[in-house]
Amino acid sequence: MKERPIKICDTTLRDAHQSLWATRMRTEDMVPILSKIDEIGYFSVEMWGGATFDSCLRFLDENPWDRLRIIKSYMRHTPLQMLLRGQNLVGYRHYSDDIVRRFVKATAANGMDIFRVFDALNDTRNLKTSIEAIKESGKHAQGAVVYTISPVHTLEHYVETALELVDMGVDSICIKDMAALLSPYRTFKLVQRLKREIDLPIHLHCHYIGGMAPMNYLKAIEAGVDVIDTATGPLAFGNSQPATEMIVAAFKDSPWDTRLNLDLLYEIAEYFEKVRVKRGLQRGVTSLEHMKVMTHQVPGGMISNLFSQLQEQKALDRIKDVFEEIPKVRAEVGYPPLVTPLSQIVGTQAVLNVLTGKRWAVIPDEMKAYVRGYYGRAPGSMSPDVEEKILKGEPRIDIRPAELLKETFDDYADEMGDLARNEEDVLSYALFPNETKKYLATHAEGAEKAVFMMSEDINAVKEDGYMDVSQIRELIKLVEQSDINEVLVDEGDVKITVRRGMTEAKGEVKVDTIKKGETSKVETTVPTAKEEEVPAGWQAIKAPMVGTFYRAPSPDADSFVEEGTVIEPGQTLCILEAMKLMNEIPAEEHGIIRKILVENAHPVEYGQVLFLYEPSEKA
Repeated sequence: MKERPIKICDTTLRDAHQSLWATRMRTEDMVPILSKIDEIGYFSVEMWGGATFDSCLRFLDENPWDRLRIIKSYMRHTPLQMLLRGQNLVGYRHYSDDIVRRFVKATAANGMDIFRVFDALNDTRNLKTSIEAIKESGKHAQGAVVYTISPVHTLEHYVETALELVDMGVDSICIKDMAALLSPYRTFKLVQRLKREIDLPIHLHCHYIGGMAPMNYLKAIEAGVDVIDTATGPLAFGNSQPATEMIVAAFKDSPWDTRLNLDLLYEIAEYFEKVRVKRGLQRGVTSLEHMKVMTHQVPGGMISNLFSQLQEQKALDRIKDVFEEIPKVRAEVGYPPLVTPLSQIVGTQAVLNVLTGKRWAVIPDEMKAYVRGYYGRAPGSMSPDVEEKILKGEPRIDIRPAELLKETFDDYADEMGDLARNEEDVLSYALFPNETKKYLATHAEGAEKAVFMMSEDINAVKEDGYMDVSQIRELIKLVEQSDINEVLVDEGDVKITVRRGMTEAKGEVKVDTIKKGETSKVETTVPTAKEEEVPAGWQAIKAPMVGTFYRAPSPDADSFVEEGTVIEPGQTLCILEAMKLMNEIPAEEHGIIRKILVENAHPVEYGQVLFLYEPSEKA
């Protein structure tokens, strides 16, 4: 047999730590080993895109553009690769064509070589602008076909999608098996068919999850695949990719020998094992729940998110119910592949259905937008009941969603003013306005480093010098349930004060945070879980999830829902921002709002009373 060395894309610096470490690897952990990785001879190194962009800003206090430039300065021989969500770029909604073109151009100028671009629905209309921009920048456009299993996702569907991508000018095709649903013989048939009909390199991306990925790679290679994705051993297996060392060893002395240096690969793996231990991060492990992926079809990254969501809602015991609910929701909304952002949208809807005990009683704005067509064409038909509840007789849009978006780069630049130092800052702001403003304000020239203790930051990891959320809440509980007015804790790099608020009736305590060696102090008001006494005849509306409370406008009025507002069934009373989605909380019956117990933009706990209302007859 003729020799045909298989090529490898290393995902350690992007998908591997996104899948196992919640995208928490820092640039400083990457730099010492980059030159060694560059010596290996990989086809490419995937190191940007996906969730790495917002995680840098949101959790790591890093500029993602700096990461790209730094890694490029060390990678002299190996092409850099990123994951681009088509019209979603690296965010969770569609952005205008102007922002897409500017983002791609800036990314290419900063050192990106290969753009793997996909659409969660395999709606190639959503890839048109990004592929054009990649080609205009003179870079490699890799069109990805998202793989899933459903009555509408057939072999013909994947081939047709790939052929559409070829017509759009891509340089290679990727089969993106993000949920580990491929099996060895399905893989063989799909790769064989694509190789027969398409004269472009075929790249296969599999997650380990249930354990079939190495077998899939073997059958794919037999069928003619050109490139496969792997990760260094300490960041392999479980929700991640198969281990590079295992794959390289497996194909030694075969026609597909990678010819990569195993000793150097082990040296790199030993380095990342030290990083893993130092940061207290987990290994990739395949559990029984992971192996059930062929039944519940929930991707590994989504499993991690669901555990995190339910743990935050103090409802981890409902995980089995959520796994059973996800396929139902997915079928009702036309079988979207469970990949970002649809995995978050479907998963959150399933969580809400389970926690509220009333299916489709709370529907996030993002789910409504998807059903209305603002994410693109649904793969299959939807449940008439769900359509009616959301569309309310209005037609679904049938044009490319981005054609409705008119915001421009200049609009965002005007909003930023002097805070933006360059084009990259404006693009970051267009994608993640709050996180970018916080980062830039913190790092503004001459400004003291601030300590932020906002709602999402209470969960910051201990290595950043913060206590975790469970400890904060225990302190709050201690203040609530005793005569103590103030508790001081001195732990690690942080000193925290929890004291009873001046307005105790509102059920609040104050949390002060001061990092050692710094003078700045941040005071955060945290709502307590204190139960509100409900007068006879009044009803309570409670938070169905942990989140941030935002008041909702009254219908046909310039004011917000307030005490005395007359409400009717289905009317939106407030919005809870949770799990990266905006969730409208509706009224269930006619009534009058008598009391609002939460201040705007304040965090709330699961089960916390938001409103008290008095039921009334229809006016």
